[in-house]
Amino acid sequence: MTDDGPIESSITPLISFLTLGGRTFARAMSRNRVEGALDEIPREGPVILAANHASNFDAVVIGAWLIPGLGRRIHWLGKKELFAWPLVGWAAANGGVHPVERGAADVEAFRLAKRILDEGHILFVFPEGTRSPDGALQQAQDGLASLALRTGAPIVPLGIAGSHRVWPRGQKLPRPGGHVTVRVGRPFRLADLLPPDLDRRTAKGLATTLIMGRIAALLPATQRGAYAAAAGTAAPPDDIRTPAATEV
Repeated sequence: MTDDGPIESSITPLISFLTLGGRTFARAMSRNRVEGALDEIPREGPVILAANHASNFDAVVIGAWLIPGLGRRIHWLGKKELFAWPLVGWAAANGGVHPVERGAADVEAFRLAKRILDEGHILFVFPEGTRSPDGALQQAQDGLASLALRTGAPIVPLGIAGSHRVWPRGQKLPRPGGHVTVRVGRPFRLADLLPPDLDRRTAKGLATTLIMGRIAALLPATQRGAYAAAAGTAAPPDDIRTPAATEV
């Protein structure tokens, strides 16, 4: 991506091919299901998709089903080293992944993420920043909260259950078998939920807990981890019992 032109937003033939390949691979590894408020994700304008991160399998399943389901390109921030890999780097560069320098100042990644949203695109974020070692939610960073507060973009929480059993952290290849379920929560805006007149630090902390509580509420109790208590105060995911889409 360059700084002198708009960010590409179309679903190119390459992206369609990658999502098809992702679905084929995912189906070979596990039984996969997407359910919940998929139809409520905005089809235009800025959107933040925020999910727990328990496995390398997470991005495969999200990209394989949500991109064609939404009919919109999803933008991701990825480590710059990824782009040095033959073929993989080329596919990432042309598939919606934007390079971020490892160890670079957070402000650079923040500006890039904000630009994606300012231009009206979908940004996908793992608030924890790294994969969980056991599938349970870890303490999240405040970067997503700052971004959402600054841009006002709606947040869609996603709970990915079971992926850590298919492709656990530290394992080079996935193990076939198991079930992976992506539960889609209803979109919300922080401004509608936070008390007014909070100082910036307090607002970020409360916002992070609120976001992670919404994600935790979409996960089984065994994966709620650090946000088990926050899940109890989140809006009940009463719409996740009826699948919006099912893939087996």
